[in-house]
Amino acid sequence: MNPVLFLFFLELSYVMSGYRCFTCPVEFNNDTNSFTVDCEPSELFQLQEYNIPVVLQSKTVRMYPFQIHSIALSTFASLIGPFGGFFASGFKRAFKIKDFANTIPGHGGIMDRFDCQYLMATFVNVYIASFIRGPNPSKLIQQFLTLRPDQQLHIFNTLKAHLVDRGVLGSLEDA
Repeated sequence: MNPVLFLFFLELSYVMSGYRCFTCPVEFNNDTNSFTVDCEPSELFQLQEYNIPVVLQSKTVRMYPFQIHSIALSTFASLIGPFGGFFASGFKRAFKIKDFANTIPGHGGIMDRFDCQYLMATFVNVYIASFIRGPNPSKLIQQFLTLRPDQQLHIFNTLKAHLVDRGVLGSLEDA
């Protein structure tokens, strides 16, 4: 990736993170019959200080966590994303077909036009689930309720003992 282009997009993500129209969901207000973007931006869009180790001294930089994520996503998109076409070609050769469809004559189907985007979309989904989206208590409870009763009881007792050890709950004798 071109370093000038990299710095431009790093600066662009910094500027865009400062505007609520890019960081808050757009909602329709029935009372005013207009769209609003009023929210408290998440931690991804609040300036943080980071220490960058420079030779023999440390330098502090203020940036949005979103910028770090944009670096990871853009690096993957520029280095690995184009290989989606190669993967799709290998897939087609394995099944001995020329195009996925004949929707666009001479160019294959829609899948042939978007093969790189499918790889990138999969990566973005995994990246968001792994590094950005935090634990969701309601999903944990849903998973907990699908367990057998003996497994639920084991998790309950383990959690209870842990909370008693941390002093969040009274001791087991008090209960």
